[in-house]
Amino acid sequence: MKRAIFAGGCFWCMVKPFHKYDGVERVISGYTGGHTDNPTYKEVCSETTGHLEAIEVTYDPDVITYQELLDIFWRQIDPTDGGGQFNDRGESYQPAIFYLDEEQQEAAEESKARLDASGRFDKPVAVDIRKASTFWPAEEYHQDYYKKNPFRYEMYRVGSGRAKFLKDAWKDADKEKELKERLTPIQYKVTQENGTEPPFRNEYWNEERQGLYVDIVDGTPLFTSKDKFDSGCGWPSFAKPIAEEEVDVALDTSHGMTRTEVRSSKSDSHLGHIFDDGPTELGGLRYCINSASLRFIPLEELEAEGYGEYKKMF
Repeated sequence: MKRAIFAGGCFWCMVKPFHKYDGVERVISGYTGGHTDNPTYKEVCSETTGHLEAIEVTYDPDVITYQELLDIFWRQIDPTDGGGQFNDRGESYQPAIFYLDEEQQEAAEESKARLDASGRFDKPVAVDIRKASTFWPAEEYHQDYYKKNPFRYEMYRVGSGRAKFLKDAWKDADKEKELKERLTPIQYKVTQENGTEPPFRNEYWNEERQGLYVDIVDGTPLFTSKDKFDSGCGWPSFAKPIAEEEVDVALDTSHGMTRTEVRSSKSDSHLGHIFDDGPTELGGLRYCINSASLRFIPLEELEAEGYGEYKKMF
């Protein structure tokens, strides 16, 4: 295992993006770069310690490379803002890459230069590249904050301006073009534009066969017929996903409502919403999912479609 250290503003927002990748063993929130030992959150926020809020990523270099971690890092921040990140201002929120050896230093400098030359941003990249010093883990309540307080976490991301900036700044024009050509209009509207298909007039709302429901964009298995139930709402309803890590939840305040959005972790596609009015015997949750975000693979076709390992679930 190897380590990588990144600072990207509030460390609450930097943990989750790395957790979803294979090869990432652990992500810890903490403080580094300052002149005091074992600092507290209050001390760091006072801007008197020289420390930055940061994360330490422990990873397997045979599965994920340091360059790939750098690419993930850039896409979580505003690289042109050296005075903090979004609504969080001051030294402790400055973005930086802390290298642990010459190889990481060289990779970080090359990655920064490449981003600078890409022309994606109107201003120069303002992220420091510094030699790593002692990394001090933050208090326990800061660790995996997005898991412990998912709604407050999402409200913070949205309220700080981070969520909107990242969505706008890192649009992939080539990917958008490819998806528009590959997906139907309703599939694109739902998955890429957070749309909603009509109830009772969609492909799977009354599908009763056994099988697997996979992400229409990248084929990731998301739900099974074993957890599907008729909620009467007109959309496919599931009690739970196959694996919690394959879906993300986000605060959705659109249309004058406050709801919990469900997105596919890997493709970042909009899937639907989650509600707490599901059958109590199934756990009480209802994942209300758009058919247009899914592809259904019947049980008898799993092997031929490359999903044979999931037959045992039935």
